[in-house]
Amino acid sequence: MSVLSYERLREEAAAGRVEEVVVAVPDLQGRLQGSRMSVPYFLDEVARGGFGACVYLLAADVEMATGPGYAIDAWEAGFGDFVLRPDPGTLRLLPWDPGTALVVADAVWPGGEPVEVAPRRVLRAQLDRLAERGLVALAGTELEFLVFRGSYRDAWERRYHGLETGTRYNVDYALHGLSEMEPVVRRIRREMVHAGLTMETARGECHPGQYEIVFRYDEAMATCDKHVLFKNGARRIAEQEGVALTFMPKFDEGEGNSCHVHLSLRGADGSPVFAGAGTGADDGMSELFRHFVAGQLACLPELTLAMAPNVNSYKRLRPGAFAPTGIAWGRDNRTCPIRVVGSGASLRLEHRVPGGDANPYLAVAAVIAAGLYGIENRLPLPGPHSGNALADPSVPRLPATLGEALRRWEEGDLAAKVFGDAVAGHYAAAARAELAAFESAVTDWERVRGFERL
Repeated sequence: MSVLSYERLREEAAAGRVEEVVVAVPDLQGRLQGSRMSVPYFLDEVARGGFGACVYLLAADVEMATGPGYAIDAWEAGFGDFVLRPDPGTLRLLPWDPGTALVVADAVWPGGEPVEVAPRRVLRAQLDRLAERGLVALAGTELEFLVFRGSYRDAWERRYHGLETGTRYNVDYALHGLSEMEPVVRRIRREMVHAGLTMETARGECHPGQYEIVFRYDEAMATCDKHVLFKNGARRIAEQEGVALTFMPKFDEGEGNSCHVHLSLRGADGSPVFAGAGTGADDGMSELFRHFVAGQLACLPELTLAMAPNVNSYKRLRPGAFAPTGIAWGRDNRTCPIRVVGSGASLRLEHRVPGGDANPYLAVAAVIAAGLYGIENRLPLPGPHSGNALADPSVPRLPATLGEALRRWEEGDLAAKVFGDAVAGHYAAAARAELAAFESAVTDWERVRGFERL
C-alpha cells in the first residue's frame, strides 16, 4: 500500500500510521527540494491550493547558490515564492521514513501559469507534443551507483580520499563477492518495491563497489518521478546503514556510473509504433522509428548538455571509459550512444549518453525532442554501425567537455527551437555557473603536479 489516494491518506493519518507529508519539486539537478507538513494541513490547505516555496529553488547550482543569468532572477524577484502544486498521482509512503508520505509537485506562478523552466514542465511540453500526434512515451532508466564503507560524514571529513569500496574487485554479473554490500543493496531493493517501484533486475557492476538496480518501464513522467525518488531514498537508506553511495558519473579512473535511458512510443490505444516490416540491416523498424533514431543522431551535438550537465559528466564520456564518445547507432551495439534493442512490441532505443548525474526529466525530454525533430523532418537513417564505434575515427565525436556542449547548445538554434528561449537560456546559465565554480577551484591534481615541482 505504497501509493495513496488523498482519502486513504486521511484514513492512515487517523489511524496514526502517517504523520507527515513531504511536498517536493525536482530542481535543476533532479534533486527533490521541499517541505514537511502535517497531514491535516496538507489535506485541508496544500492539496487544494498548493504551497509557497522560494523561486530560487529552480535557479540555483549544486551548492544552492543563485545569481543573474537565469530565466528566474531570484534577487530581482526579491526571493519571492512560486506555488508547489501537488500531483496527487505521485503520493506514496516512504518505507525508509516511517510515518511519512511524499508527493511530487509542479511549480506554478501565483496566477496559475506553469513555471516553464521547471524540469517536470520541460518534459511535459515534449509529452504534449507527442500527444498531438496521438503518441505516448514509455521510458525506463538504468541507474548505477558506487557503495563505500563508512558514512557520508566520514567521506566528507576525509575529503573523499582513501575510501573503501563495497567490494574489492570487479563483480560485473558475479554471484560472488557481493556479501559486504549486500545488506544495504538488499534493503534498497526491498524498500523501493515497497514504495511502488517494480524491480526487474539487480546485479553487481564493473567498478569495485558498483551496483545497478533496474526497475520496470512506465509512462515517461512516472518513470522520471520514480527515478528521483529512487536516488533520494537510496541515499537515505545508505545513510541509515552507515555507508555512503554516489551516483556521480566518474568518481575516479575506474568505470563510471551511467544512466541509460530506454524509450519507446505507443499509440494512444497502447499499440506499439516502433515495430514495422522493414528490410535489410534495420529489419523490423517502422518508418517512424527510423526517423526517430535519425533525429537522435542529428540532434546529439546540440542537445548533449541536457543529458550531461556537469563538468564531471564528461570525465565519463572519455576514450577508454566504455561510455559513448561518438555519434552513431547500432543494433545491440553497446559502443554506440544509440543502441536499438528488442523486437516487436519491445523494440526500443537505449540512449547511453546520460550518466548518474543526469536530470531524468531533461534527458528524457531531449530524447523525445530529438526524435520528434527526426519525424517532423523525415530524416533518413544511415545504416547501423556494426563495429567498435568507440575506436572508429570516422565516427563523429560528441562534445568532449561541458564548455563545448554549452557552446553547441547556445550557438545552434535547436535547443531554443524545441524547448523555447527561456528554457534554453536558463539551462545555459546553469552550465555557466557550473563552469565558473570549477574554473575557480584548485584541484588535487594541480597540487600534486605543482606544489613542489613548479
